Amino acid sequence: MPATRNLFIASLAMAAGTAAAQPQFAWVGTYNPNGEGVYRFQVDTKTGALGNKTLVNQLPNAAQLTVSEDGKTLYVASEAEKGVVAALRVGEDGNLTELNQVASGGAGPVYLSLTPGGRHLLVANYVSGTIAVLPVKQDGSLGEATDTKQDEGQPGAAKPEAAVEGSFAASDHNGPHAHMISADPSGKFVFSTDLGLDRIYQYRFDDATGRLTPNDPPFIAASSKGAGPRHFVFTPDGDGLWLINEESSTLTHYRLDAGKGTLTEGKTISALPKNYRGTSFAAGLVLSHDGKQLYVANRLHNSIAQFTVSANGTLTHQDDIWTRGDYPRTLTLDSSGSYLYAMNQRSDNITRFSVAKPDGKLSFIDDYVAVGSPSQLVFSPVK
Repeated sequence: MPATRNLFIASLAMAAGTAAAQPQFAWVGTYNPNGEGVYRFQVDTKTGALGNKTLVNQLPNAAQLTVSEDGKTLYVASEAEKGVVAALRVGEDGNLTELNQVASGGAGPVYLSLTPGGRHLLVANYVSGTIAVLPVKQDGSLGEATDTKQDEGQPGAAKPEAAVEGSFAASDHNGPHAHMISADPSGKFVFSTDLGLDRIYQYRFDDATGRLTPNDPPFIAASSKGAGPRHFVFTPDGDGLWLINEESSTLTHYRLDAGKGTLTEGKTISALPKNYRGTSFAAGLVLSHDGKQLYVANRLHNSIAQFTVSANGTLTHQDDIWTRGDYPRTLTLDSSGSYLYAMNQRSDNITRFSVAKPDGKLSFIDDYVAVGSPSQLVFSPVK
């Protein structure tokens, strides 16, 4: 009798554990025509494998994504001439229900980020060179922009002076092109890059009103002429950031004054191998969860560069690994930091790499995921 009772209790515990376990989803945004919208995948949290691909939203050029901290709302930008951002409710089964759509505050939205606390969604519009602040309502839906800013100024140099020999990596230095926007970890300051003007803009941010105020100075110049500042990541302590320059394929470290919210330029290094010559466009970058490894995607060279981060923010080049695809646009780490994914836009696939502990070395996992023109991948939180 006791044995039967113990077996019954164990069965109940197993059933409860099964009931409590929630699937983790990954969302991939794509470009038309190869990609048809947003795809949902179910994640094997033990292996990092992406399975059960399902097209769940067909917003045109749904290339930019971010998900709320609680995983209940997915935000998707349509990278179109009349940019829109959709707020989508995420069901327990991963199905999406549209809450609403609002204007992105410009043309060609290329980046979305939520402020700390999730009360506002920040948008960078590449084609129009504008940024916008969209309020997030209680139910996760979006309100009309509380603020927009138009980048203005003389275009940057057509040829990147810091690029490697033989590089013809020059694009869109013909006017303002906002490429990324993000609040610092404190939420008091917002920074945005403009590739066309070779500038990093600095703002003070009022989370109560959703308004941006230009800081003093309102912007700083890129680390070199024609560099094309693109994306950045903050240090774990929030005392600085690393910024990737698209045309020059360089990485620049900036120190952040936590009181003033202003950046001071530090050291710049190449994101490419020492002996590389020719054209390449630097793209996405991602910092490991412990802040000790920085990974950069190099398009045309089609590699992921790994850098070790020292205590003072100095980067030491460790390795370059082939993505096994073409034109890696962005990189994503899973929630455990054990797997890194490359969105290979031109080869229409996603490749996966295991991340060794503690040195962060990448190893390719021979498991290609077919997706037309992938742009970005985000994970729902593990529950």
